[in-house]
Amino acid sequence: MKARVTVITLGVTDLDRALAFYRDGLGFHTDGIIGQEFEHGAVAFFDLQPGLKLALWPRKSIAHDAGLPLDGPSATDMTLGHNVASRAEVDTVMQQAEAAGAAIIKPAQDTFWGGYAGYFQDLDSHLWEVVWNPELLPDGD
Repeated sequence: MKARVTVITLGVTDLDRALAFYRDGLGFHTDGIIGQEFEHGAVAFFDLQPGLKLALWPRKSIAHDAGLPLDGPSATDMTLGHNVASRAEVDTVMQQAEAAGAAIIKPAQDTFWGGYAGYFQDLDSHLWEVVWNPELLPDGD
C-alpha cells in the first residue's frame, strides 16, 4: 500500500445540513449531492487540494456499505487539521466556522509547542483543529 490518502469521508446525520455547512458556511467548492438515484448512494464531494477530496456520506450509508452496525459518533476518534499561514488566519477561520454554526470547543490560543491553534466541531461533531505551526507552513495557494 502506498502512503497516500485521496478521499477523507465524514459520516453525517443530515447530508443536506452538512452540505450547507461546508459549502455555504466554510466556502468549500462542490457540485452538490450526487448519487441520489441509488439507495445508500447520496454523497457530496469537495475538492480540497490537488489529489485530495472531502466526502460527506450519511452515517447510515457507511454502516450499510461496510456491513457494520451504526454506532454513535465520537469526536475524539480523529481530528482534521487545517494548517494556515498566520495566527490571524487561525482567528479568521475560527470566526468563519462559528458563524457557519460550528461549536468552538477550544478557542484559538498559544500552544505548548510554539504554535497557535483552536478546535471547532462541525454540525456532526467532527473535530477540526485550525493551526498555525511556524515549522509546518502551508504551500502557497
